[in-house]
Amino acid sequence: MSLSRIARRLLATAAVAASAALALSGCGAITTGTESSSSSGGFQLAEYIQKRIDDGEPLRIKLSYHDPSLAFATPISAGMERAGQEFGADVQLIGPTGGDAAKQVSELQTLIQQQSVDALAVSSSSSDALKPVIAQAYDAGIPIISFNTDNPGSKQMGFVGQDLAASGQSESEELLSVLGEGAAGKVVVFSLDTGAGWSNDRFSGFEKGLEGSGLEIVGPVNVGNEPNAAYNTVESTMAGQSDAIAIAGLDCCSTTAAAKWVQQTGNTGKITMVGFDLLPQTADFVKNGVVSFTISQNPQEQGYQAVKVLYDFLTKGTEITGVDTGAQFITLENLDEATVEG
Repeated sequence: MSLSRIARRLLATAAVAASAALALSGCGAITTGTESSSSSGGFQLAEYIQKRIDDGEPLRIKLSYHDPSLAFATPISAGMERAGQEFGADVQLIGPTGGDAAKQVSELQTLIQQQSVDALAVSSSSSDALKPVIAQAYDAGIPIISFNTDNPGSKQMGFVGQDLAASGQSESEELLSVLGEGAAGKVVVFSLDTGAGWSNDRFSGFEKGLEGSGLEIVGPVNVGNEPNAAYNTVESTMAGQSDAIAIAGLDCCSTTAAAKWVQQTGNTGKITMVGFDLLPQTADFVKNGVVSFTISQNPQEQGYQAVKVLYDFLTKGTEITGVDTGAQFITLENLDEATVEG
């Protein structure tokens, strides 16, 4: 890999870190919830939780993920379990299969009402959907943070995850680098849930990175999270985009669906394919030259850090400020050194 290529990747990764760092001093993703919380008078830990701490009981830390059936949930769970074993905490990944926000809220409300949880980390498909129940947990004295997907403007006490807009911008800027100077044509963008807040944030960053370029964005096109249906959507979409020069996935599932289409239709090397996350299938696509690069958001670290942040707050009084799990560009050149997410 050329030095200029390496430099571009380092700059793209640094852009994500820099964006997250700036957020710490402004109104970005990591501190929004903390600022909202502090303005409401401060957090007061529930008496039942303090008693469990004083009695030396294992802390019950639950991570509520918006759809545990997604492949991305597997490495999150692995990181959570690792933290649970390290800290001696009682950890559990919960959430509704299929991404039903109403069921996720109901499950969280039950935990709060029954006082059967000592700390919560939540990931939502829509930031607005969980704002009320985040407030309920906070007001009930249950430490609560967001992970993987942010809930800005809520009473969350912090955020663990990737800066979504910055990572989307890094993806499109690196795509331009791969295509070469003066590249022009259509790039088709796919997402497993175009209505989700995380998808909107990442796509807004993607658009920003292509401003002033010769690339025309088509999409984002919603593919859903069922693999066969996702592939069929990619296939039907691309049937009308025969002049596309690139495809970008905004997440794990749209990336694998689109990459499968590129491979099966003989478009490897003809259409530049880029995406997110490093599922086992994606790693194979990178190895076989189907995917030029993918961006890992380190889901295992998200699961681990979500538990650690909450555990340290309860046992040490460590202030919750949030954790940026960063972005890593994975290519054929560094694939052997990367951690497959699944």
